[in-house]
Amino acid sequence: MEGQLPVIKKFSFDKSQGNTIIGTDEAGRGPAAGGVFASAVYFPKIDDNLINELSILNDSKQLSKNKREYLYEIIKSNTINTTVCIDVDEIEEINILNSSLKAMKLACESVINELKTEKILVLVDGNKLIKNFEYPQKYVVKGDSKSASIAAASILAKVTRDRYMENLDKKYPQYGWAHNAGYLTKEHLTAIDNYGLTEYHRKSFLKKHFEKQLTLF
Repeated sequence: MEGQLPVIKKFSFDKSQGNTIIGTDEAGRGPAAGGVFASAVYFPKIDDNLINELSILNDSKQLSKNKREYLYEIIKSNTINTTVCIDVDEIEEINILNSSLKAMKLACESVINELKTEKILVLVDGNKLIKNFEYPQKYVVKGDSKSASIAAASILAKVTRDRYMENLDKKYPQYGWAHNAGYLTKEHLTAIDNYGLTEYHRKSFLKKHFEKQLTLF
């Protein structure tokens, strides 16, 4: 029972908000390569069996890859959910924050369209609200550790993005994306210096690196 208490509290948090709760979270704001992903999740039915299966549900960053993969399948099977990617070209055009919020908006609107109910509250992880969004929403700081719906969205977004980066790694194995997910590790930066940039790199994220390199000459 002790292992279930955290997830019970997360579902209780959602229930305390009233209305139909949709949680949304993103993955991939920080990396310098690849798109940014966001997921939206609604639990239509919550019972003891589901709570037991999701007993380890938490912020995706706090879980091992195996645990995330395990939870991913359960969440996909027991929720109405959507995951959206905003690609690198658009990130460069409208910036990463706006891209993250746009991905959340599109994911949430997709789930809402399936629900066909007006009594909705969207819980947004972080400290920003979704822009140009017509539905009631509330941001929740560190929401992936408080809300079951946000935590579930964080799992879907993280696993989907990791799989996407693993596929890109097959095309460009020299950058180590299968294990660094596009973050600027020492290995990734060295590969950039040796091989240059790809169409999947966010060039705006690398300005400081290249400015630093220029100072060495």
